[in-house]
Amino acid sequence: MPAKSRFVRLDAFTKTVEDARVRTTSGGVITITSLLVILWLVWGEWADYRRILVKPELVVDKGRGEKLEIFMNITFPRIPCELLTLDVMDVSGDVQMGVLHGVNKVRLSPEKEGSKPLSQTALTLHTDDAVHLDPDYCGECYGAPSPPNAQKAGCCNTCEEVRDAYAQLSWSFGRGEGVEQCQREHYAEKLDAQRQEGCRIEGSIRVSKVVGNFHLAAGKSFSNGNLHVHDLDNYFKDGADHSFTHKIHQLRFGPPLPDDITARLGGDNEIGWTNHNLNPLDGTEQWTNEKAFNFLYFIKVVSTAYLPLGWDSAKFKGGRADMAPLGLYGSGEGGSIETHQYSVTSHKRSLAGGADENDKTVMHAKGGIPGVFFSYDISPMKVINRETRVKTFSGFLVGVCAVIGGTLTVAAAVDRALYEGSQRIKKLHAG
Repeated sequence: MPAKSRFVRLDAFTKTVEDARVRTTSGGVITITSLLVILWLVWGEWADYRRILVKPELVVDKGRGEKLEIFMNITFPRIPCELLTLDVMDVSGDVQMGVLHGVNKVRLSPEKEGSKPLSQTALTLHTDDAVHLDPDYCGECYGAPSPPNAQKAGCCNTCEEVRDAYAQLSWSFGRGEGVEQCQREHYAEKLDAQRQEGCRIEGSIRVSKVVGNFHLAAGKSFSNGNLHVHDLDNYFKDGADHSFTHKIHQLRFGPPLPDDITARLGGDNEIGWTNHNLNPLDGTEQWTNEKAFNFLYFIKVVSTAYLPLGWDSAKFKGGRADMAPLGLYGSGEGGSIETHQYSVTSHKRSLAGGADENDKTVMHAKGGIPGVFFSYDISPMKVINRETRVKTFSGFLVGVCAVIGGTLTVAAAVDRALYEGSQRIKKLHAG
């Protein structure tokens, strides 16, 4: 048997001659309708193939030696910038000296005048730069040893260095009366001029990704043995109505997500994730009229990665992330983002101790430092939000074939039913 004959026997698509075919008006309408249905369903398959779904994964965070970037924007309407100190401490209680930061202090007009910005200066953490006209000048330390960070060994050439020298011995400094350096720099006059002002702290700090805390408190800070204390003399004795009433405009850990990603995460998928959920402290306000009062926020930080479609860890290995400019840490290659979510609980108390104002069964301990404290803990788990397509390309092709085949089969059945029905009606009328 010829090869051609063998294939003829396998033909599953038998044909009819042209003369045996019957064309009807209903068949034409059904054909046009089925084509429109096919186009509509194929377009739906294409849209489904192009749709991107964000799928969350929960894994153990195996990162080591990483950094954590904290952005803050906090207003204190009742305490001047000159009295406000920012300290960053790690889990051991040691002050982190090598903190990369870009934090500014913005002086605000008195609260009754609307707390409007007056001027802005960069905040310096734990260091001070001395500039003098006379290179041979050596200021007195007034009975205290010269601080280790002095610009000239054995000297106290600035008011700040005298304050550091006093802090080493846990001496109260006050307004610097009788201190030549402070008189030259008009330290007491600055305190008087800013007495009724407020202050806004804004900017970023980069710290080691370990358990720690940062706090904004009154007065110069120093260590006394294993204790971290503040010089509160000016805060309590200047006669002004200071308090740590504050508003947290924004507090986030890591870079923000772009708006398009935020919209996608908050869209029609199983994780309703928005910027509000990322930063639960945004817009928080706390009020008090007491000077001796502090606010505590206990924060649980969860590492969160966003990996865009097509991202491959083998392709984008990355470089020295710790060398990234401030504000860009966590923004990786290929559009990936390493950021953090957090949950928070808050607590506030009067340093005078006594019963809680809302729950008389709770007794607060006496003592402490007035200020706002943020204690953060790092979760051992990590959330990875990975972009994936709902369908593969092969799945798209299978769907198109199913649409075409299914639609034509149903159309053929409908056309056959209409044709058979019309033929029987004609026979009935003819009979």
